[in-house]
Amino acid sequence: MRLLATTALVATALAGMALADGHATLPLKELPGIADRDYWVPGEVNASGKLEALQAVVGAEAVAFSGTLDNPIQIALIYPSADTSDFWARNYLALTKRLDQLGIAYETTEFASRQIEHSLQSTYANQVVQDADLYDYVIFGPSELAIQADNIDKMAANNDFSTYVWAFHTPLKDLENQPNAWFDFSSAAGALTMCDYMLGRLGSDVTMAMNRGIPGITDNQRSGDFKACVEEKGNWTTVYEHYGEYQREGGFEGTSLILQAYPEATTIHNANTAMAMGSVEAQVAVGKEKDVFSTGWGGTGLELDAIRRGELDATPMRMGDDVGAATAEAIKADLEGRADKLPLVFLGRITVAHDQMSADEIDALEQEAFRFSGVGALKR
Repeated sequence: MRLLATTALVATALAGMALADGHATLPLKELPGIADRDYWVPGEVNASGKLEALQAVVGAEAVAFSGTLDNPIQIALIYPSADTSDFWARNYLALTKRLDQLGIAYETTEFASRQIEHSLQSTYANQVVQDADLYDYVIFGPSELAIQADNIDKMAANNDFSTYVWAFHTPLKDLENQPNAWFDFSSAAGALTMCDYMLGRLGSDVTMAMNRGIPGITDNQRSGDFKACVEEKGNWTTVYEHYGEYQREGGFEGTSLILQAYPEATTIHNANTAMAMGSVEAQVAVGKEKDVFSTGWGGTGLELDAIRRGELDATPMRMGDDVGAATAEAIKADLEGRADKLPLVFLGRITVAHDQMSADEIDALEQEAFRFSGVGALKR
């Protein structure tokens, strides 16, 4: 269903054409390692200055939508929001509250799954494509990028709505149809930020175990890049890697095994919030939470509360509401006929939150990160 605004309709259509042409000529530039990857990195697909411009808009006060709408825009969201992580719920709140600030009327339809329910997401994608005339925008949070590639391609090919992808920032080369935009935090950049912090905090020759997620791009970056960095720069040793499928129970089971079978591991890496929560639960159950240095991923409200309780030690913290707010700004730009001014890949900021921070420092980070979705663990 392509409405949309009663103003700037022609400009919007032309912007869409420009985007399509731009996607057809990817990459815009080549960076080291491009031949070895089946995806592009943001620097290869973003025109100079576009990412920084959108980041500036997202961090600033809202400027109201300049057009008018005959009806509220219709947004479908397909994402694993039934999982423990509050990442998805916060994205939704940031999206809708920024739309409210922008003065854009909207209605949403949510299709929830768990991270491991790949086939359910396929069912939802088929349903949205079948009912394409009902929607103006589809936001897709894939359970895993490679597994959901066909569904991304299918939705991006539909001209009745614009397709935005959440939680990934590596456009696949073999997609025949690129979505209109990708919104994420760079797991690769976050892994290197975390590597530098951990080497500075714990030093060299550390023995580590890992609760990894699901094999694929996200875990390769969050876990694989982190592991490679600390092993190369700090001579760390990894004694065990458990694939917990991003589930709380996976973190609990992996950590229980690590504590029993690999007592020499003094650090446990967790690749997402759910596994981090399961991991600290397993440690607390046997009184080991002070003996093991534990990390999470994302800096969600649940993780920050665990740091405050002394159960989690550090986490690469996303300025979490950037993704939802940026999506709202992308919708506004599309409605105003400025879609060609957007980056193909938007990236939010990442820093490290840790147990050596003062309460005021953690609070300040949290206020900035969750300026739309609110401070503190969300009630689910």
